[in-house]
Amino acid sequence: MLRRVLVPLIFGLAGAAVLISLGVWQLQRLEWKEGILAERAAKLNAPDSPLPADPSEEADQYRPIEVTGRLGEGAIRVLVSPKFLGAGYRIVSPLLVGERRILLDRGFLPLETPLPPPTYGTFTFRGHILWPDDATSSTPEPDLGRNIWFARDVAAMAAALNTEPVLMVLREDPPYDSPLTALEVDLTNIPNDHLQYAITWFSLAAIWAGMTAFYLWRSARKMG
Repeated sequence: MLRRVLVPLIFGLAGAAVLISLGVWQLQRLEWKEGILAERAAKLNAPDSPLPADPSEEADQYRPIEVTGRLGEGAIRVLVSPKFLGAGYRIVSPLLVGERRILLDRGFLPLETPLPPPTYGTFTFRGHILWPDDATSSTPEPDLGRNIWFARDVAAMAAALNTEPVLMVLREDPPYDSPLTALEVDLTNIPNDHLQYAITWFSLAAIWAGMTAFYLWRSARKMG
């Protein structure tokens, strides 16, 4: 008789403990993710600095910079579909800053809008250094014949446009007449669902415990 109660009790407590531990783990992950987001937000909102001499992803990801330069020849079209803007392309071109050549994400061009001709002149550009994580294992290779890319692969774009493997993303519309809209770097696309996951695990733990208690209650009534 004792075994009829003890076995489901142990099973119920063990199951609830596992579910609660998963919820606690998700809360720990939430704290970790919020720390990362706060660190990145601080970097994004820091004062502008000049283009670093030797940028690295570890040290300079999200760094705000201000540079003066001119656009070089050539442009890469990266197929995107930003929220509220629809389908179109990010336009990435060489930016000549003194003796250096880097990549400049000039912004969004609607799908049916022709690529504007090259803009000549020297301008001041403000934006952020970024190594995007657009590409996944399922991202197609670029269609070089039609100049359509499906992710911003900094190394590949730099090789195609003969620049340093450094990408600057404009945070404001280009400082000249242009149909492009700047797509500023922000943190809205970084998922942070750990709180929802924690609530799910804790809810399952409560349900599990409730079902165990109900089973034990029914068993006790039958034995009584």
